[in-house]
Amino acid sequence: MPSKSNKTALKASLPKTPTGISGLDEITGGGLPKGRPSLICGEAGSGKTLFSIEFIVRGATEFGEPGVIMTFEEKAEELEMNVTSLGFDLKKLQKESKIRIDHVHIDRTEIEETGEYDLDGLFIRLGYAIDSIGAKRVVLDTIENLFAGLNNLGILRAELRRLFGWLKEKGVTAIITGEKGEGSLTRQGLEEYVSDCVILLDHRVANKISTRLLRIIKYRGSLHGTNEYPFLIDEDGISVLPVTSLQLQGIVSTQKVSSGIPALDNMLGGKGFYRGSSILVSGTAGTGKTSLAAFFANATCLRKERCIYFAFEEPPLQIVRNLQSIGVNLNTHIESGLLQIHSARPTLNGLEMHLAAIHKKVKAFKPRTVILDPITNLVTVGTVSEVKSFLIRLIDFLQGENITVLFTALSLNTVVNEQTDEGVSSLVDVWLQVRDIESNGERNRGMYIMKSRGMKHSNQVREFIITDKGLDLVDVYLGQEGVLIGSAREAQLLSETTGAALRTHALTQKDKEIQRKRMVLEAKISSLQEEFDSVQDQLNKVYVEEDLKKEIMEQNRKQLTQLRTSHNSDHGKRK
Repeated sequence: MPSKSNKTALKASLPKTPTGISGLDEITGGGLPKGRPSLICGEAGSGKTLFSIEFIVRGATEFGEPGVIMTFEEKAEELEMNVTSLGFDLKKLQKESKIRIDHVHIDRTEIEETGEYDLDGLFIRLGYAIDSIGAKRVVLDTIENLFAGLNNLGILRAELRRLFGWLKEKGVTAIITGEKGEGSLTRQGLEEYVSDCVILLDHRVANKISTRLLRIIKYRGSLHGTNEYPFLIDEDGISVLPVTSLQLQGIVSTQKVSSGIPALDNMLGGKGFYRGSSILVSGTAGTGKTSLAAFFANATCLRKERCIYFAFEEPPLQIVRNLQSIGVNLNTHIESGLLQIHSARPTLNGLEMHLAAIHKKVKAFKPRTVILDPITNLVTVGTVSEVKSFLIRLIDFLQGENITVLFTALSLNTVVNEQTDEGVSSLVDVWLQVRDIESNGERNRGMYIMKSRGMKHSNQVREFIITDKGLDLVDVYLGQEGVLIGSAREAQLLSETTGAALRTHALTQKDKEIQRKRMVLEAKISSLQEEFDSVQDQLNKVYVEEDLKKEIMEQNRKQLTQLRTSHNSDHGKRK
């Protein structure tokens, strides 16, 4: 087995030329094979010419590699006009000798199919153009016109090999465009066998919605992405979206970010959502999903972090106006540059194009939070499985960037939406569900946390209240009659408050009555105590008098005894 160093050498053995086209170099592992020809094929209108021109322009402006565009269809003036809207100034680049455009007119009637047919004239003309500016890149657009009227396959194949061999000898990285044939990549069905890299551009229309896709058919000597990749053509040129990274190796954060609603943060353990997590808010129409999303966006901007809001139902001005009624002013965040709102109907593009557009806007704006409201509208441009695939790739991309994403989903009593809801809910980290609760002739909202990965969360229902001062979650009333919300809860609380007041009043009256009785009884006790003390004093007085009388009588008796004794003694002496 080859050693690790040998494997590294094998990987680096094929030099590549970066295209400068956003996303393509990532898919191809660095660009097109350097010094070799590559074939770009596709139907009319798939973007072959634009692809080739951007390859030349990016090379001249970003990598210092001059290029030659040899066209067999459009004149230089036509090409210049066609790409002006993309910001490519071909006239200026030609004046600076960074590129050269050569239009070669081929008249089919002048071509005679003989064994002497060759491309020597083309080689001379192309060689001069390359040498005049020191070109490193070449585009031939398109090969069908070059071989117009030539039907001998043997001659055609031989000349193609000569052309590709000549380009390799010149050491230029070349792109040759070709029209897609029936049952083959090109009309002749030969070019793909003699080129080192073949890229197929496809422009599909399904349900009246167009999608542009790119696929690398083959790439000799290099690993490359083999799936179909959507690509955009807009004012910045071509952007290819590599959307098949399913390695589940995204960034994991332990930091938490507030939902913007303190009561909801408390239900989620006190601090809100994990940064970089995915949140789903589902519910029927009018339950406040957009309001929840807007509060989350507002909380993000208040932290001085950027947020992108993708809306599929309402225009930006309508969203801003409606949310002012609940105390949220998103316009200040838009003016400060922290918030972008992009609104478009799902039917504007296919799912792949929507994904590519979101990918590009996120890369350019670098937000910390992304909101999609609502994702269920995407079912109008794709099947349930396609929408789920779309969301898987979007979540993987955003988690890889450590971006928190919040989806809203409309719940209906239909099989399609139930499947969509279940499919999405299994992907996200947090699932909040807002339900209508009807009782006593009124409609109220209840919020449930269906799941919250990695954190302690409440399993109890809360009443979800929307007022002109904002959003709040309050505890429902659990009584003998079950769960009470809305006016029934308020009536019950009022009844309890009234009952408590009456009980307090009654207790107060009872306390006063007890106090009065205590005072009366204490007065009676005091009176009886005085009467008892008086009787006791009378009795004690009698006892004292008796004792005093006895004491006096005893003293008198003693005195009489002493007198008698004394008298008897005196009488004896006299005798």
